[in-house]
Amino acid sequence: MTRPLRVGVQLPEVEREVRWPELLDMARAIEDLGYDAIWVGEHLLYRWPDREPRGPWEAWTLMSALAAVTSRVTIGPLVACTAFHNPALLAKQAVTIDEVAEGRFVLGLGAGWNETEFRAFGFPFDHRIARFEEAFTVIRALLRDGAIDFDGTYYQARDCELLPRPRPGRPRLLIGSNGPRMLRIAIPHVDAWNSWYTDTGNSPAGVVALRAVVNEACRDVDRDPAAIERTVAIHVRLPGGRGRTSGDDSTADRIRPLEGDPETMAAELRAYADAGIHEVQLVLDPIDRTAIERFAPVLALLDAG
Repeated sequence: MTRPLRVGVQLPEVEREVRWPELLDMARAIEDLGYDAIWVGEHLLYRWPDREPRGPWEAWTLMSALAAVTSRVTIGPLVACTAFHNPALLAKQAVTIDEVAEGRFVLGLGAGWNETEFRAFGFPFDHRIARFEEAFTVIRALLRDGAIDFDGTYYQARDCELLPRPRPGRPRLLIGSNGPRMLRIAIPHVDAWNSWYTDTGNSPAGVVALRAVVNEACRDVDRDPAAIERTVAIHVRLPGGRGRTSGDDSTADRIRPLEGDPETMAAELRAYADAGIHEVQLVLDPIDRTAIERFAPVLALLDAG
């Protein structure tokens, strides 16, 4: 295959209420049509001043089900919020899903940002980066070494070990952040980095500055920048799209979606590859099976070189 970069799809979150039969149908279409990955956002509740509140399904239960009904695509959270979990238990959940997926799970991690869901579900919102650093220490040690004895300010994992042991080198770790402090915490240990489409302006040109931020973080911790895969989400509008509801839509009206015929969209994805991007996560508008099918010809064009 000559595809210049991997192409994944983010499943619906709060665009509308989507039940399991439709999610299952979309997941099977993603796999059957040749996409490379299925991604799930991890959020709990959104509230806006001008519309009814909405919330997605619980991500970890959903990802385990997706792992069981697929056989080829990568599966992962984009991204998991460490503050919603005891970190040692999160590591246990990750290796369990990776076992169900037979090594296809990628653990995307972040510190979270939506104060509404923190407060509603009883999670502390203060010191988010300091809490992330401790949680990340526990998670990465358990995934890489299988054991840790940790007594931190926010988390404890005393004489803790994962049994059964994780698969060697699995699951792979991804950091979803552009913050210099977060990057310096994670870059020594992760396999990949991710940014949302609002941070790139939904354009390959917007990747350059962020790529430089990641490179600088690598240099600061003496990590080879080439060792970190770069991934970004892309907002794609297809026939019937009217704007995809997201948790933070404050910049949505200033972002140009990728749209057009398959040749135009394939050329844009090649430009992302030329900018050093290894994988894109498609945020399709609308997000349904028809949209997944309509984008599939772009994959064939990418594969054709």
